[in-house]
Amino acid sequence: MSEEVEQVPRTYSGALLGAIAVAVVLGIAGLIWCATLSSKLTTQQNELADAKQQNVNLKAELRETNARLEVATDELKTSLGLTQKQLDARAAEIALRQQREEANSQVLASAQKQTAQQVSAVSSAVTDVKTDVGGVKTDVAKTQSELAETVSQLTSMKGDLSSHSSLIARNHDELEILKHRGDRNIYEFTLTKGQKKPVGTVSLELKKADSKRSKFTLVVYSDDKEYEKKDRSLNEPLQFYSGKDPILFEIVVNSVGAKNSTISGYLSTPKSAPAPASTGQ
Repeated sequence: MSEEVEQVPRTYSGALLGAIAVAVVLGIAGLIWCATLSSKLTTQQNELADAKQQNVNLKAELRETNARLEVATDELKTSLGLTQKQLDARAAEIALRQQREEANSQVLASAQKQTAQQVSAVSSAVTDVKTDVGGVKTDVAKTQSELAETVSQLTSMKGDLSSHSSLIARNHDELEILKHRGDRNIYEFTLTKGQKKPVGTVSLELKKADSKRSKFTLVVYSDDKEYEKKDRSLNEPLQFYSGKDPILFEIVVNSVGAKNSTISGYLSTPKSAPAPASTGQ
């Protein structure tokens, strides 16, 4: 019984010692943490103090700079002899000039852009003109080629009086080519049977025509003389001399009309031949 009573206080003493040990450890840890926190706080306070000092220094330097600037401005005013009002006016004038220069630059840029557009339009127009000219050249070349081909198709035949060969036209298209050659005078005609008709500087009269045989007979009146061309064929050069200084005229009949009552053709004379006072067709 006495031994059990003695063991109880010993148990309480162990627990108390354990609690005291824990408290001591916590206390030491708290002291360490407080020391660390205090060190950090001190460092930050020092940095803040340094920053404040730098700010003070900067303010001092700014005041000194402003003071120097004011002194320099005053000296500039004094050297230029300008008042503050005049200086402000000059500054406003400079600003206005800069605005005008900027505006002029914009106007110039716009003008340059417009000029470039106009140049582009002109270049495009020139290109179109070149294209049109090229087309015209092509058409002219084609026309010349066709003309040369048509001229080559003109028939060369000897006349009934001369061994000279002449180009004759057998239809209206070939007659137009013959006219445009320009080396002879061409007078077209249509004769009605029994009627005497002036053609160029002579007169012609149809006596007879036969469409089936492609034959005809006509009389030429020139220089108070008559030349009968009897039973002649279509597209045959009929020749005679006319004029004070006789030159060779040619007649070509291309077709016989309905009912054998008309013929159509042309009279060809040299360029040196006299021109008629009036031409009957």
